[in-house]
Order: sequence, then C-alpha cells, then structure tokens
Amino acid sequence: MTAALVVLVGALLAGFVSGLAGFGTGLVALGLWLHVVDPILAAPLVAICSVIAQLLSLLSIRPAFRLARLWPFLVGGILGVPVGVLALGHIDGDSFRLALGAFLIVYCAAMLASGRLPVFDRGGKPADGAIGLAGGILGGATGLSGALPTVWCGLKGWGKAEQRAVYQPFNLAILGLALAVQAQQGFITAEVGRLALIGLPGTVLGVWMGTRAFARVDDRQFRRIVLWLLLASGVVLTGKTLA
Repeated sequence: MTAALVVLVGALLAGFVSGLAGFGTGLVALGLWLHVVDPILAAPLVAICSVIAQLLSLLSIRPAFRLARLWPFLVGGILGVPVGVLALGHIDGDSFRLALGAFLIVYCAAMLASGRLPVFDRGGKPADGAIGLAGGILGGATGLSGALPTVWCGLKGWGKAEQRAVYQPFNLAILGLALAVQAQQGFITAEVGRLALIGLPGTVLGVWMGTRAFARVDDRQFRRIVLWLLLASGVVLTGKTLA
C-alpha cells in the first residue's frame, strides 16, 4: 500500500510539472519512485507516464503547433537517436551526463541572475536541425534528449506555447522511440503495467492541474520556470554522476 501511494503521488507531482512546463516527468517522479521501485522497473515506468503526460498536455498548446517550425528538430532527432545508440559502446556516459549537467547549471544560473533574458534567433532551420540531431544523439546515448532543444527554444524569443509546440512533440517522439525499444527488449513487464495503472490517475489529474497553471503564467514567468527546472536537472545529473 505504501509503495502504491508513493507511485501515485510521484505520478501526480510529475504530471503537474509536465502539464505546466512540458517536460520534467522523470526528474520529479524518480526522486520518489526510486525509494520503492526497482530502477529496472522505474525506467520504463517513467517512459510510459511521460508519453501519457506529453500526449495529454499537448492538447493545451495545439493552436500553436506549426509543422514547418517543428520538422527540422524531428528529422535531426530521429537521425541522431541511432547514432547515439551506436556510440554507447564507445563513450563514457558518466562524462556526458556530467558535462551536460555542468552546462545546465552554469547556463541557467547565469540566465536567472540576469535581469533580462537574451534572445538569439539565428541559424534558421539548419541550426534547428543541428540542435535536434544533438538532442537525438544524447537521447540515444544517455536518455537526455530534451535539454538542448528546450534551451534552444528558450533562446528564440518565442512565446510559451510556441516553445512547447516544438520541444514537447520532439521529446514525445524520442520518448516514443525509447519506449518502443524498451518494449522490444522485454522491459515492459506485467509489473511495469501494474505500476503504470496505479500511476495513471495521478498522471491525468496532475497534467490537468499543470495545464491550468500554465494558462495563468505569462511568457517571462514561463521562461523562468523552465530555467529553474533545467537548473534542477543539471544539479541532479551532476549529483548522480559524482556520487
């Protein structure tokens, strides 16, 4: 009963953050779930809840969806995933995670300390595709697909819905690929399914609450929320790697 309650509460909190910011399910949920769930079960459980949360919260930003803006990221990301998977045997995953975590800490801390958040909208679709490629490689190699596209979209000067209408479908596509690979390799077991059913009500309710909160924040507040979450991701990444 205690484990089920922790799974439910973790799904609720993670769903809220995903509904508010468009990412962060794993960051929030794993902090609770790993106390009661084996890591080999937690990874596919995060993927399932993330996909559900992304699909539900996408409904709140569908008017901002523009395929012409999204496709370079998606093409780059899909091409990058197999490259990252192939690189698994030739790179040090801990070094990758440490470098990315340190970058997120320094970048987000600097942006939060700045009174005015910068805008950098150069490079066009080739730059967007390159960022998607880098995100796909990181996703295939380390499971960290969303950080770079999220940072890049924040620099574009887009509104909150426009940002999410790019990085959220991108993350959903990469998560979907990861989930398919996990299923093909037999990680989606009956126990994972049972835990997912326990967490489903929390995910749905959390996303609903988060999307309502999303509607209440302005573009500047949203960018700062994203920076704080990315900063937290960087701290978690470096902490786990150095532990």
